Amino acid sequence: MSTMHLHRDDEASKLGMWLFIFTELLLFAGLFIVYGVYRYLNPVAFHLAAEELSVTVGTVNTIILLVSSATIAMATTAIRLKNKQLTILLLLATLFLAFMFMTNKYFEWKGKFEHGIFPGSEDLLRLGHGDTLFFSLYFFMTGLHALHIIVGFVLISIVCYRVNNNSLTANNPVLLDNSGLYWHLVDLIWIFLFPLFYLIT
Repeated sequence: MSTMHLHRDDEASKLGMWLFIFTELLLFAGLFIVYGVYRYLNPVAFHLAAEELSVTVGTVNTIILLVSSATIAMATTAIRLKNKQLTILLLLATLFLAFMFMTNKYFEWKGKFEHGIFPGSEDLLRLGHGDTLFFSLYFFMTGLHALHIIVGFVLISIVCYRVNNNSLTANNPVLLDNSGLYWHLVDLIWIFLFPLFYLIT
């Protein structure tokens, strides 16, 4: 009877995570539509503004997230194989990659701020309405994504701690599964953000 209860809890937890992911996708879908409308209305300004972003940095961050998605997926497999050390190693690798992503994002944003390109700055306002819209969307959408990265970092850290103290094992891997699903969401969102801001010029 207790086994059935645990099974129901696990299924409810996974269903809750899928519903959360669906609402997050709706949120970003709305933002993507807003971006598309403003780009259609300001094609030249968006084209010129996009050239201010580094495709190299965006590409590196894309590779980092894709690899991190693979490492956490492998961690969900490793825990089911009852390989505790490999699970922890893969989770730590995911955390390291998340840290690298945020480090790159920090220096990218820092460079923009040093050049006076940030929402509300006089330098940005002088560039015109289209540029202001582009960089306002850029900072808001990539900032919201970065917030999701931080939340994911905290979740994976908790998972890593619980695996280490044996409170998360092959018998109850649902927290790791949900954290993996959340991290794949973070990756998916970036897959859309990257071409919108960095490649479509």
